[in-house]
Parts: sequence; structure tokens; C-alpha cells
Amino acid sequence: MAVLTEDMIAAIKDYFPRYPTRQAVTLPALHIVNERLRYVPLEAVVEIAQLLELAPAQVQDTLSFYGYFKQDKPHGETRAWVCRSIACALRDGEQVLEHMCHAAGIHPGETTRDNKLTIEFAECLGACEYAPCMLAGDVLHKNLTNESAEAFVKQTCSGHGGNGQAGSTH
Repeated sequence: MAVLTEDMIAAIKDYFPRYPTRQAVTLPALHIVNERLRYVPLEAVVEIAQLLELAPAQVQDTLSFYGYFKQDKPHGETRAWVCRSIACALRDGEQVLEHMCHAAGIHPGETTRDNKLTIEFAECLGACEYAPCMLAGDVLHKNLTNESAEAFVKQTCSGHGGNGQAGSTH
């Protein structure tokens, strides 16, 4: 059974005239699939390769280069990237990340049992003036504190954070 929908295929093909080669469409294609499925399964890699007239290994090489793409299973409905650059670390970003994970009942890189939230660390979000910060979906959360991070977890997980209902799905 095909993983790529007609909508995904059309969106990928829309990039063809914008790039000099089909191989150059690899990263946009991965983003399209990731946006729709919240991960890029191996079957999608094969289908993208066929569409772009590439070897599956070429698509897999691009996918595996970036830590952004998950391949084993979908990430949570909300994917929160907590920055751990030097600026964020100096302003207690590591402690905020730890507190947030504790509130959600997971470790960095894991997803809550209800699939509402995945918490990951980012090497740098490029928003040092707002340290510590987090990118959740398309929203930059600035000047995080343990309290604001915990409130985010509770809001995102519908009040399940920290009460035993959230948990690791590895």
C-alpha cells in the first residue's frame, strides 16, 4: 500500500520547476511527508526515490543527515525543541528542559503516551536574546522558566502532564 497520497505527490511535483534537478527536491519532499505524517517511514523514502528518479539510498542519506526527521514512528502532535546553546545553557535552559520532561513524564526525544507532545533538544534556535527558549510547532517561546515550561506541558497535554498519565513511548 502506498504511503504517499496524491496530495503529497502533487505537492512534491510542484517543486520540480523550482529546482535545477530532481535530486535537489529531496529535502522539500521529506518536509512534505513529515508535515503530513509527523515522520518519514522507510516506505515513503522508497516512494520519494521513485518519484525523484533516485536510488532510495540517496533519499535515506539526506534524511539521516538531519536529526529533524523521525523514521521509526510519528512524533507528537506538538514537537517542542528546547534550545541548549551556550546562551540558553547559561540562563538555565538545561534545567528548564529537565523540568519540562519531568512534568511530561518523558525523557528528551520521547513522546507522551497520549501522543500530544514530543520534547527534544535543539543545538541552537538562533534566538539567543530570548534565552532560554523553545520552538513548539511554529511558535517561539521566549525567556522560559520552569513554571512557564510546566504550564506549556500541562496545556499541550490537556492537563495530563506530571499526573502519571503521560509517559514514554520511546
